[in-house]
Amino acid sequence: MSVEPEEKPPIVTPVRVVIALCLVAPFVAMLWVGSYAKVDPTFIGIPFFYWYQMLWVLISTALTMTAYKLWQRDQRARKGGEQA
Repeated sequence: MSVEPEEKPPIVTPVRVVIALCLVAPFVAMLWVGSYAKVDPTFIGIPFFYWYQMLWVLISTALTMTAYKLWQRDQRARKGGEQA
């Protein structure tokens, strides 16, 4: 009589890679200062340097929310599909 151990899902999955990319993208965008350290183009009189960073505040919020929702769905799937 042999008891097979329960097979666990893999740690790295495509969904988790997408989650990681969503969380890393804002850091890369903000740490690459040379890409936005300029005045032009201006937007309603605001230099590019400033409005680019403010735009990333909104983008980061959307990406973090997406990552959170994907993480919740991934965790539900790993626990057998029970609804939270």
